[in-house]
Amino acid sequence: MVIAAAKPHSLEAFLELPETKPASEFLNNKIRQKPMPQGKHSRLQSKFSAYINQAVEDLKIAYAFTELRCTFGGASIVPDIAVFRWERIPRDPDGQIANKFLTHPDWTIEILSPRQSPNKVLANILHCIENGTELGWMLDPEEKNIFVISSDRRIHMFTGEQSVTVLSGIDLTLTVNQIFDWLSF
Repeated sequence: MVIAAAKPHSLEAFLELPETKPASEFLNNKIRQKPMPQGKHSRLQSKFSAYINQAVEDLKIAYAFTELRCTFGGASIVPDIAVFRWERIPRDPDGQIANKFLTHPDWTIEILSPRQSPNKVLANILHCIENGTELGWMLDPEEKNIFVISSDRRIHMFTGEQSVTVLSGIDLTLTVNQIFDWLSF
């Protein structure tokens, strides 16, 4: 959904607007509100971020944030999961985590919702890749596949028992089936 706003749009003007639920994003001088997460999306998002954090947080390798606003490269987006290497997590002068993340994630993960445009999701991932993100994922719960976009903009589709490429330095081995099996209780 595109939200009507006074033209011309600017990132600065967008950032002054009140937050919306679900979150709105600013990309290519357009404001779009993300779709409301539904069951499959919510389950994959919470399970996957917890799975990543279990492997990386105690070792201070990285951290997976859900629904974190990231503002960089003239855009402000809210990936479903944004993974930051530990040393790149923005911090306040006192060492606490910053509220504003004015940088790209190292790994961006998006989960398609029903009737959500894959092209818009891919545009968000490509914006991240073009601005320094190393790896992007687009999970499609309906088709049960995962598209992986690497920093060289190559796109690979993973299905079934294939192990999916993860961010370098993170010791995780996951197949597409393992990820989508999280949808079953």
